[in-house]
Amino acid sequence: MATADNVQIAPAEGKLGVLIPGIGAVTTTFVAGLEAIKLGLGKPIGSLTQLGTVRLGKRTEGRSPAIKDFVPLADPSDLVIGGWDIFEDNAYEAAVKAGVLEMGLLERVKAPLQAIKPMKAVFDPNFVKKINGPNVMTGGSKMDYAEAVMEDIRQFKQRTGAARLTMIWCGSTEVFAEAGEVHSSLEKFECGLKKSDPAISPSQIYAYAALKSGVPYSNGAPHVTTDTPALLELARERNLPLSGKDYKSGQTFMKTLIAPGLKSRLLGVRGWFSTNILGNRDGEVLDDPGSFRSKEVTKSSALEYIFQKQLYPDLYDNLYHKVRIEYYPPRGDAKEGWDNIDIFGWLGYPMQIKVNFLCRDSILAAPLVLDLVLFMDLAQRCGMRGVQEWLSFYFKGPMHAPEVYPEHDIFIQLMKLKNTLRWMRGEDLITHLGLEYYD
Repeated sequence: MATADNVQIAPAEGKLGVLIPGIGAVTTTFVAGLEAIKLGLGKPIGSLTQLGTVRLGKRTEGRSPAIKDFVPLADPSDLVIGGWDIFEDNAYEAAVKAGVLEMGLLERVKAPLQAIKPMKAVFDPNFVKKINGPNVMTGGSKMDYAEAVMEDIRQFKQRTGAARLTMIWCGSTEVFAEAGEVHSSLEKFECGLKKSDPAISPSQIYAYAALKSGVPYSNGAPHVTTDTPALLELARERNLPLSGKDYKSGQTFMKTLIAPGLKSRLLGVRGWFSTNILGNRDGEVLDDPGSFRSKEVTKSSALEYIFQKQLYPDLYDNLYHKVRIEYYPPRGDAKEGWDNIDIFGWLGYPMQIKVNFLCRDSILAAPLVLDLVLFMDLAQRCGMRGVQEWLSFYFKGPMHAPEVYPEHDIFIQLMKLKNTLRWMRGEDLITHLGLEYYD
């Protein structure tokens, strides 16, 4: 399908295979939701691809088509799902244990969920310390594991008849680790795989296997995966899109709504205290200091970049920002996020904002998974490669080019996303200047 002179979009023909490391609460909520929507039992609330529109041209033209009609996205009914997990539960059993969705709904979609049985996972207890499971690969080098994942990908594509594939991480948060020498080039990384270098994490093995197999990769967790020179090099070499990292679903979503508003009115902020309680597997994993550190970095970085204290020292130079996550099993997937924001206004007079967000982690994350799967497939069919910064809208710690700072303002992120879609279809970009109406 031809669009603008510089963009050719291949049609979304056939099935789109979605490969997911981690068949837990987020994945099973996503898959059960797809099946429920097919049966007319619910609507894809929270999904930009399914419910969103995009304005074209002047406001006076009245052109605002649905995004799914404007760009050729795969139909959600054409998705086929597979994945890996350290536990042997099929997706139905995992959904029951996750406790996100009501049993009445799960029973209606039981058969397709039962059909999703996790493949043996790549797992290293040095990277996820609070949980362990029996359904893991053993023996051999890390390169052997990567080749086993590549074989899983080949067999999944053959078994399902998928025409195209994409991979999205929905597994646990790995411990905080920065890229090292082994990540500095693809050659060194592949040598490290063969030597089972301890600095190479399971998520990096999955990402390597995906990219070597011609599969785009999205990172839904905060740890370092494709944001390394080695895997960026591989993505460019194979002309594959990447996106990440860490789904912006709950408390940080609220921050990226409130902080731009405070900054727009030049109101100062002295302190921002955030704490969460949650009792799902994610909370259990984050009870480990190393995994929490990975999450803390992405949850904390948004305010730093939104407020730009170097430009507004009178307002934000002394901002004290603290983030806490507490594992509290009785709450399950129903997370509670508290924020106390100490602000000041005219003449420095103090004020406060209190936010108490009682949310459901997986309910908020599921539509993000759907959108990312469909947009990453679109990006590949457009021939886009490397970091997809236009998808920053979905992430706490957006990947970005090294010479620029990441954009965290959700309203700017949404503008960037929609302008990218307009660009794909050869439509004028919207600047919101509006002077043409008054000339």
